[in-house]
Amino acid sequence: MEDGQIIELYWNRDQRAIGETEGKYGRLLHSIAWNLLHSREDAEECVNDTYLRAWEAIPPTRPGSFRTWLGQITRNLSLDRWKGRRAEKRGGGAEVLLGELEECLPAPGGTERTVEDGELAELLNGFLRDLSREGRTMFLRRYWYGESVAEVARALGCGEGKVKSSLFRSRKALRTFLEREGIAI
Repeated sequence: MEDGQIIELYWNRDQRAIGETEGKYGRLLHSIAWNLLHSREDAEECVNDTYLRAWEAIPPTRPGSFRTWLGQITRNLSLDRWKGRRAEKRGGGAEVLLGELEECLPAPGGTERTVEDGELAELLNGFLRDLSREGRTMFLRRYWYGESVAEVARALGCGEGKVKSSLFRSRKALRTFLEREGIAI
């Protein structure tokens, strides 16, 4: 079923919308949650909460890119869950990802100039557009979808060393790009 048709099911409050969403995007959403949480139960709960959020948001929201919108909800829920678990104990998959990006992204409230989330998102999108297709794919698979370096290398048919060095160069370039745009890191 096409995304527009699924959204229309939500819009009409037809409960088949959730089943269609799960059938089309369930695997992707589970992958996002699993890569951040490394817990089957937590991942399952975040994905189920994603379906609930979609049900509650549509209508009035009519997402432009349904797949991306769902992925963002799952990712945010997973990060919230991870932060909650981290408060109880240290460790987890997302800590490594956030640690890698720590040196090239501004800390919340840590910039001299306050940048709205939307403005920062535009800058990040511009940066990603300037990366090579392969570099962008590596960056997104690692930092958006939370895949391990080994998983990224396997998916792209290259060595882990190539992925690591590409990600290192991308993080360094991101830091330079954001500083050039006036964002204090």
